[in-house]
This record gives sequence, structure tokens and C-alpha cells, in this order.
Amino acid sequence: MKGKSSFPSGQNLLHRRGKRRSGMGKDLLKVGFVALAVALLLALGPAGVAELGLWLALGINATLGLLLGLSGLALAVLLDRVELRTLVGGLLGLAAGGFAGWIVTRFFSFAGVPAFAGPAAYLLLVFLGTLVGTKRGRNFSVRKVRALLHMEADQSNHNILDTSVIIDGRIADICETGFLDGRIVIPQFVLNELQGVADSTDNLKRQRGRKGLDVLQRLQRHPNLDVILLETDYPAIREVDQKLVAMAKELRGKLVTIDFNLNQVAQLHGIQVLNINDLANALKPVVLPGETMQVFILKQGKEERQGVAYLDDGTMVVVDDARNAVGSTIPVTITSVLQTTVGKMFFARYEPPEGESPRRTAFRRHHSGEPG
Repeated sequence: MKGKSSFPSGQNLLHRRGKRRSGMGKDLLKVGFVALAVALLLALGPAGVAELGLWLALGINATLGLLLGLSGLALAVLLDRVELRTLVGGLLGLAAGGFAGWIVTRFFSFAGVPAFAGPAAYLLLVFLGTLVGTKRGRNFSVRKVRALLHMEADQSNHNILDTSVIIDGRIADICETGFLDGRIVIPQFVLNELQGVADSTDNLKRQRGRKGLDVLQRLQRHPNLDVILLETDYPAIREVDQKLVAMAKELRGKLVTIDFNLNQVAQLHGIQVLNINDLANALKPVVLPGETMQVFILKQGKEERQGVAYLDDGTMVVVDDARNAVGSTIPVTITSVLQTTVGKMFFARYEPPEGESPRRTAFRRHHSGEPG
């Protein structure tokens, strides 16, 4: 069994040699910079130093050059270690503090404040501006700026789902067709309520809760939907409906629901509500009295000689003189349309062919293969 070799590869050796040469080059550059600073101060020493004597003047100039060179190296090391966003924040804070200090010193000069107060206030404001800018710069990110710039557009495009519309399930079909624009928001407290329904001991509630969880997974898996789980909670508010209203106000978003009471409360608070039931009613076909259609008589009605049929969208059609046509598809004529709180209801009349009863018509069509 062969072990790993402890010898470095040729590529590693070349890499190490390159790093050594690069480090030596940087050290030589630093030494050269300090030497240049010393030479510059020796040649351009401050005025009046030469009067102290040649050697003393050279010593002072050399010391100042050395301090200048070391200060430059320290600044280079500091800039190399400091992040760019911190440096930018510090520079912006320095500029802001300097501008504020200039305004304060100008005010002090006109107000007759003692002379030392102006420079002291200027230095204090510059220091505070640099300190605040540096700290704020550490938290700076392009993502936060982008979110801040687009916050107004995003907030008005939030669609907040409540528990009832999730359990209903039709919201998934609507979202997948692309009719609901914007971000789909699932509050954490709504998810908690849905999980409570799914864990219920009642079999019907448990099935409804699990159906709602399946709907959420279906929404989350869709590639073209922006679905987020928002963990914002409102501990001071106990009812889920009131929490939904508070969240819709905060986000300036829309509530998506089929809950009639929540719909009314949200509208009282000035919140836009998208009611799936209202959408379903709006999509139902417009039928006017006098029109004819083919319907399948499903059962007998409450009144004598009545039959009941349902359209594809679930609209009930009460047909007179169709009690004996149960189980057959017959032509009917719409007589009136009734608008209720849950939708529309059609009343119709069936007129069988002369000399033929509805039951005989259904029997003939069944055995002759005629379309209903």
C-alpha cells in the first residue's frame, strides 16, 4: 500500500519560489520608498533648520523623512487590510464631517464665538463623520442599495395568501397561468395555522390541511413564481386575520383570500383584496333569459316537476317540467337569472317534443345514440 509522498511537486516548488521572489520585491520596494522619503527631506528640508547647524539640520531632515516614509508604509498596510466599502464609508464620512465643520466654523465666526471653538468643533465633526462613515461602510452592500431603490415597486406587488385560499387550492392554477403578477408571500403564522389544521384529530380537517401543504409545495416548485416565506410576526396581535391586515398595511400589498369576513375587514382598512370567488364569478359565462342550452339533469328538485342540473363551472340550473328527465341531457330555455351571495343561479324551462314525455325522449336518445 503506497502512502502519499512527502516531497513537494515541481509545480509547488515553482509556486513557493515565485512567492519568495514576490515578497523580496515588496520588501525592496518598501526600503526604497523610505530611502526616497529621507532623501527628499534632506534635499527639501523645512526652512530655518539649516540655521541650527549642518549636522543638526541633516539629522532633523533625515528623521522627518524617515517618519514620513514609515507613515506612508503604515498607511499602505492599513489600506491593504481595510475593506474597500469601509474605506469608502470613511472617506464619505470624512467629507460630510468636513462640510458640517466648515458650516459650523462659519457660523461661529459670525456669532462672535471664541476663536478656539471653531477649530475644535471642526476637528470633532470630522472625527465623528469618519467614525460613523467607517462603521456604516462595513454594513454597506450593493444588494441593500438595490433593495432600497426598488422597495417602493416591490411593496405594492406583494400578494399575501391566507389559510382559506391555500386550502381552497385554486390559487395554484391561477398563479401557474400567470394571471397573478408579483411576489407570493406566505406568512409564517399562516403556515403555523395550516400545520395545526394538518395535525388535527378530525379526519376532514386533517385532509384539508394536508391539501393546503401540497398546494404550497406546488407553488414553491414552480420555476416562474417568486414565493417567499415571511417570518415577520406580530406578538401583540392574537388573531391571524388581524395579523394579515397588519402585514398588508406594512408591505402595502394585496390580500388573497376567499374568506368573506376577512374580505370585509380588509376593505374597511383600505387594503386591496383579491377574492378568488369574485374572480370565479366574473369568469362565468353570461347567460341571458331566452337563451337555450343543453344540460344534464342530475337530480330532482325541491318543487314538484323540477329537475336540477349543474354547468361546468358549478352554477346550478333549476329546470321546470324536468323531474322525469333525471339522468338525461335535454335542451332547456333560460327564463331568469338570480344573483346570490355565493354566485348565480339559473331558472329554465324544458319543453319536450309534442306527444313525447321527457322519460321517453331520454330512452329514445339512449338507444338510438343521438347526442344529448
